[in-house]
Amino acid sequence: MYDNILFPTDGSEPAENVLDYAIEIAAEHEATLHLLNVADTTRDSLTRIQGEVIDVLEREGAEIVDDAAQRASDRGIAVVSDVVQGTPSTSIIEYGTRYDIGLIVMPTHGRRGLKRFLLGSVTERVINTAEIPVVTVNPDHDRPLTYP
Repeated sequence: MYDNILFPTDGSEPAENVLDYAIEIAAEHEATLHLLNVADTTRDSLTRIQGEVIDVLEREGAEIVDDAAQRASDRGIAVVSDVVQGTPSTSIIEYGTRYDIGLIVMPTHGRRGLKRFLLGSVTERVINTAEIPVVTVNPDHDRPLTYP
C-alpha cells in the first residue's frame, strides 16, 4: 500500500520512541523509510570550529538520521536519510511531495495548554496542511506501540 514512508525526526525522546513504530509500518508494507531532520533556519546555528564555519544544527541532524538509519537497516528496512534547512513543517510537507511519500509518521510531544499555544506544534501544522496522510503516535510509555 505504501512504497515510501516519511519519518521526520528531531532526535527527541518522543521521536525515538516512535521510530520503531515507523519501522514496523515500513516492514509491513515493504516500503522505503525516509528519515528526515530539518535544521530549523529560524534558529541561529552557525559556529566557527578551528577556523571553519559549521552549521551545528545540520551536524546534529546528520547524527540523528544516521543513528535512526542504522536502527532501520538493522531490521532490513530500505532507508533514505536527509537533512534539510528550512521551517520544519513546511520542509516536511515539501519533502513528502518531492519524494512521492505515501505516508508521514510523526510523534506527538504531548504539550498542552499555554505551552502548546506558545510553542506551536510542527505535527499539528503538518496534519493541517499536508495532502499526504499523516499518522500521529502518542509515545506514551504505558502501552506498547505495535502495528497494525
